[in-house]
Amino acid sequence: METVLIANRGEIAVRVVRAAAEAGLRSVAVYADQDADALHVRLADAAVALPGDTAARTYLNVEALLAAARTSGADAVHPGYGFLSENAEFARAVEAAGLVWIGPTPETIEALGDKVTARAIARDAGAPLAPGTTSPLADAAQAEAFADEFGLPIMIKAAHGGGGRGMRVARTREEVADAFESATREAVAAFGRGECFVEKFLERPRHLEVQVLGDGSGAVTVVGDRDCSLQRRNQKLVEEAPAPGLSPDQRETLHRAARDICAAVRYRGAGTVEFLLGADGTLSFCEVNTRLQVEHPVTELVTGVDLVREQFRIAAGRGPSFTTTPEVRGHAFEFRINAEDPGRGFLPSPGRVTALRVPSGPGVRWDGGVEAGDTVAAAFDSLAGKLLVHAGDRDAALARARRALAEFEVTGIATVLPFARAVVDEPDFSTEGFAVGTQWIETELMPRLEPQLRPAPADGPALQRFGVEIDGRMTTIGLPAAFLAALGPVGTVAAEAEDGPDEDALTAATPGTLTAWLVEDGAQVTEGQDVAVVEAMKMESRVPAHRAGTVQRVAQEGAPIGAGEVLARIG
Repeated sequence: METVLIANRGEIAVRVVRAAAEAGLRSVAVYADQDADALHVRLADAAVALPGDTAARTYLNVEALLAAARTSGADAVHPGYGFLSENAEFARAVEAAGLVWIGPTPETIEALGDKVTARAIARDAGAPLAPGTTSPLADAAQAEAFADEFGLPIMIKAAHGGGGRGMRVARTREEVADAFESATREAVAAFGRGECFVEKFLERPRHLEVQVLGDGSGAVTVVGDRDCSLQRRNQKLVEEAPAPGLSPDQRETLHRAARDICAAVRYRGAGTVEFLLGADGTLSFCEVNTRLQVEHPVTELVTGVDLVREQFRIAAGRGPSFTTTPEVRGHAFEFRINAEDPGRGFLPSPGRVTALRVPSGPGVRWDGGVEAGDTVAAAFDSLAGKLLVHAGDRDAALARARRALAEFEVTGIATVLPFARAVVDEPDFSTEGFAVGTQWIETELMPRLEPQLRPAPADGPALQRFGVEIDGRMTTIGLPAAFLAALGPVGTVAAEAEDGPDEDALTAATPGTLTAWLVEDGAQVTEGQDVAVVEAMKMESRVPAHRAGTVQRVAQEGAPIGAGEVLARIG
């Protein structure tokens, strides 16, 4: 293994590029049009274009990724997280092409990636489990029958994928059918498969997880545990290690269950076993992420383990560099710096980062995917980077976090920094009064957060491609769209300004994709009624009517939309 193609983008691609350099490996980046000058492209030893500006045409395009590996001479593929990182068919295709897959076997990904199968493996391993279905749901009626038998609330979850996608909570029976449809729709969009299952939802749960390394022969080492309870829309925002407030028995139960589940499938590489801890003390297995987690650095900071370097070792057949759980040293936090506005319900905020001042000093680490001048693209994840702090104990780490967050400055886009600064001072997040759960942000803190200034919308596609003849041969080149626009055809006339604001127009708050209409054309709606669903930066949001009246739909389902674009008119 000498050359690693990184089948990903952004912060995780930068992380793998740096680990490869330290391991003496050559790195190859890939990029969509928007990422032609992205940080991971600038840092890698080589880069290959994936022509296109959507995930489906680029980072989810198996043939294009394999072609990039052939073109660059790569002999291994690191999938990062998200995209195809938990796709067994991609792993199988990589290995069939004679390349090293830096991850679990395709068979392991299939077994643990299907959450129904994973629950059966966890049950056989003796892991704690809440009630749940043993096969995917055929329709919403089956979810309603489960709720009738086991009670509400329930959680409907996509059977494939992760990252909080395709998960919906129903607290009343009337909400079950809508939750099923919404979870299924989002699962299809995110993972290409819509199978969902249902389980009893634990009230005010904490989200706990255990980091493991497996050598592929059945030996599994627990590296440590984390708490990832601070979430919005079931996606994590703040993580810490070790998980605070666990009893020795709880920690032993978690570690033993994680080890036994992964040993049962002869796990290879880095993985995470996730659990929920209910307010009543109930522990329940949740899922296994067969990849590197976004929050892996907090475990690295308290154990001294480089998990990406360990992935390289295991993929090369050398196994982990240790076989017993490392001693935990101190406490660490990770704050995801997403391009979202907490004061507007964590509305995605793509755009250009005009200035960036990153904190430093003892115990501070920045795993960034952007620099000043870079763009956080609307088509992809909202994560700009991760701020990490490490200190001798949890209170010292909180003090260090307050200092680092106060130093942090980002302009040009709205970010979650105001939320992060608020949460470290919350009594519920203090060491003595720790009382947060997975719904705490939305129920307790979010109503108190103030909106930020709206950023200017990001530019359109970064590149425009067309064929040209060079030395008698046709080839394809890409030029920045802004450059082509500046040239402009002779005689172009600027469009006349509109007479005034269109009061009937219901417009998109952010760029994205119109995934579904919730009302028919010509329907009568009330002010505040949800009329459409828009997906932006991997998050699905509902669009409420801005006034009462008759809906005249303008945008088409499945169509890309820009910020301020008219979705419908209501008059």
